[in-house]
Amino acid sequence: MCPAPFPFSRSIATITLAGTLPEKLEAAASVGFNGVELFENDLLTFDGTPAEVQRIARELGLTIAAFQPFRDFEAMPEPQRARNLERAESKFDVMQALGTDLMLVCSNVHPAAIDDAARTAADLRTLAERASRRGLRVAYEALAWGSHVRRWSQAWQIVQDADHPALGLVLDSFHTLALKDDLAGIAALPAEKLFFVQLADAPLMAADLLSWSRHFRNFSRQGDLDVVGFLRAVLASGYRGPLSLEIFNDEFRAAPARLTARDGLRSLILVEAEAGGRALPDPPMFDGVEFVEFAVDATSGDDLAVFLGHLGFLRAGRHRSKAVDLFRQGRINLLLNSEPDSAASYHFQLHGPSVCALGLRVGAARSNRSQGAPHGPLPGLHAGSAAGRPRRSRLDRKYHLRRLCAVVRGQYRKDRSDHDAVGRDPDEYRRAGSRSRYGRFWPIASAAGRFSSSARWRLAY
Repeated sequence: MCPAPFPFSRSIATITLAGTLPEKLEAAASVGFNGVELFENDLLTFDGTPAEVQRIARELGLTIAAFQPFRDFEAMPEPQRARNLERAESKFDVMQALGTDLMLVCSNVHPAAIDDAARTAADLRTLAERASRRGLRVAYEALAWGSHVRRWSQAWQIVQDADHPALGLVLDSFHTLALKDDLAGIAALPAEKLFFVQLADAPLMAADLLSWSRHFRNFSRQGDLDVVGFLRAVLASGYRGPLSLEIFNDEFRAAPARLTARDGLRSLILVEAEAGGRALPDPPMFDGVEFVEFAVDATSGDDLAVFLGHLGFLRAGRHRSKAVDLFRQGRINLLLNSEPDSAASYHFQLHGPSVCALGLRVGAARSNRSQGAPHGPLPGLHAGSAAGRPRRSRLDRKYHLRRLCAVVRGQYRKDRSDHDAVGRDPDEYRRAGSRSRYGRFWPIASAAGRFSSSARWRLAY
């Protein structure tokens, strides 16, 4: 019987996400990450103490997997060397307040750094000895643009020469693959000396390494690097530490943090499975559209309610605390959402009365949630059961869905005609797609037979 794959802790660097530090932590925890790499800049801009950060993380169920970066430390001439050791002691104070035991040290990029591997090893041994007195550890990483240490094999040799139990190696897929470094020796690394693993992909491009790394990294399978091969070699070594995403990307840092975190976790789950780790959970089985939700205000909601009544829909209920009405005809459920200060309200402000969400029925929703599967239904997904209800034929269901689409398409054409009258090109709205309030109707109207590919998940109320 084959042993079960090891359940790696999944982590994300705070530099990957947009927002304040508490917002980043909340986003990481909400989608299912176990920990974070805490960047010092995020801590410096936080209006609070490191102890408060530890409390927030603990309450969210997150560990602080590592504190970073500690730069330009090793192989410096005096008096910089002595000042660097004093600086390290200050960082150790912060780490203890944060509740993390691991500091990531990047290979030196300072012009004054001495090209002396023995001196580098001696400095790192001194740093590790000071860390160990506090119960802390140090992990050394080769930056692809380091002054003298650029490749993982160089960093590993220095760690070996330093020979201290509190000093280990960091492996970063970007720094390794950007230099087209050899992966062959990674599987032979002793797992107990591999302290941390960071994963990042990137598109191949003609740019200097620093700019490429700082602006164009992305999640696995979004670029051209062999992240799967890299991780496969890491897993072969017997590594059992965290798998962490360290992504420097300008667009990611301008996007909603939770969406970025969710995409990141999905990519991490996928690359782990492809590299031979935990297998992907079974996907949920699509079982139809449970509801279509309209964003309205009070006036347009009343008008749409009258219109739906003419089509045979009955008001079946109202949310107990929100301005959301349910209209039903057979198995067709329509929600009219006029709740102020909600996602639907924001959608209405941008697009007017329009479809803002769909609810999809899926099979085995509970099973998928228990596996922590972000590719399946999200936690809280409205997954209405068909148990106990008469089941219509596939053709009958498609007929009712097409009736609804015809209604939406008719409204789209009406609104488009209104704008045609003032001289706007109707094709402009079709080209604009989701950017146009009128184009928002079209994807729904044209997706009658393929909602599984075009619909968005919707969280239940």
